[in-house]
Amino acid sequence: MIVWLNGAFGAGKTTAAQELLDLLPGSTLFDPELVGRGLKEMLPAKRLDDVDDLQDLSSWRRLVVDAAAALLTEVPGPLITPMTLLRQEYRDEIFGGLAARRIPVRHVLLHAEETILRDRIALREEREEWEDRETRDRQEEGAEREDREDREGTAVNGAVVASGPVAPVTPDGSSGRSGPSGREDSSAFGPPGAGSGAVADPGSDTGSDTGRAAAARTRTWSLAHLAPYREALAWLRTDAHVIDTSAIGPRQTAERIAEAVRNGSGACDIVQTPEPTAETLAAGVLLFDEEDRVLLVDPTYKPGWEFPGGVVEPGEPPARAGVREVTEELGILLPTMPRLLVLDWEAPVPPGFGGLRLLFDGGRLPDEQIRDLQLPGSELRAWRFVTEEEAESMLPPVRWNRLRWALRARAQNRTLNLEAGVPVG
Repeated sequence: MIVWLNGAFGAGKTTAAQELLDLLPGSTLFDPELVGRGLKEMLPAKRLDDVDDLQDLSSWRRLVVDAAAALLTEVPGPLITPMTLLRQEYRDEIFGGLAARRIPVRHVLLHAEETILRDRIALREEREEWEDRETRDRQEEGAEREDREDREGTAVNGAVVASGPVAPVTPDGSSGRSGPSGREDSSAFGPPGAGSGAVADPGSDTGSDTGRAAAARTRTWSLAHLAPYREALAWLRTDAHVIDTSAIGPRQTAERIAEAVRNGSGACDIVQTPEPTAETLAAGVLLFDEEDRVLLVDPTYKPGWEFPGGVVEPGEPPARAGVREVTEELGILLPTMPRLLVLDWEAPVPPGFGGLRLLFDGGRLPDEQIRDLQLPGSELRAWRFVTEEEAESMLPPVRWNRLRWALRARAQNRTLNLEAGVPVG
């Protein structure tokens, strides 16, 4: 199981997570931010420049799921995951991926009023600046001690013996140290947030300036996420178990989280669709309103809009599979078997396996049937009738191309055979 602690910066996710480790036996801290750090080290700078947030990387979202599943083979669980997740489509992708691996999720939202969040963000900046000053003071003390030890070195038989660490001797007989104090510049480490290549001179204000800049960046980043958090609250309050942290500390927050987990609160009733292990056969059904707009549905278990339909079960006729899915997803029983519009061979693109994708014409739905459309909360979040132009902005390119050809096949009263989205034959 995963206990996902969501919320804005300053809500107390990290401190509550640390306390929660003592309250949930066998629990382990799983920080998806470490996945992001690894990607920052491995991905080309040009790719990183294309995104404003590491969560926008599909590789990050997939690796979070894979890493959690792998970690749960090593520890009993649950995994405590403090991570802000404000985009619902990313929540769908990650939680849906976990559900496909039969990993249950408890989604808990730690909420505090915005004025309190702003105060906490400001205090965090002050604390980081104070910690940076403490670090700089320790660096200066260490540098002064090293200088003193170097000066106290005693000459014995023409050799210099220092009470501190012995400096390497270069071929020309020098110590290899640089600078007037005899210290190696590389021994001065930059402050937190300065970056792996940053070097600050403990004898200057550079380290302090860098630390203040890092704290300011953190504050700017945190404040910038308050508006998206406000916008996300509508779906977060519906999706997650909410704990108000405005007037309670980390321990009390952790106790309430633990109680919620024990009571089953925050359980994500999301459909569990097993990850494919080979090529699949899938059947979709296009349904239309009186204006010939096509029906799209928004699944809870994966990102993006889709056609009603799903994977054909072994031994099941594809048309019947499409009819079954329409009934299960929308509560609509089609009176006749739908006509095939498009058969599309989808090429395997790792990590996907591809396979055959069929689109059928389910015909027009009368207004009264549209009014009675039902959505299973564990599988679909919304439905919408859209024009061809509107569908282009909502569907992934592969699905959009398939729809485009299916609409042409419907208009021409024919069936099209596609290979990787291109008509053949």
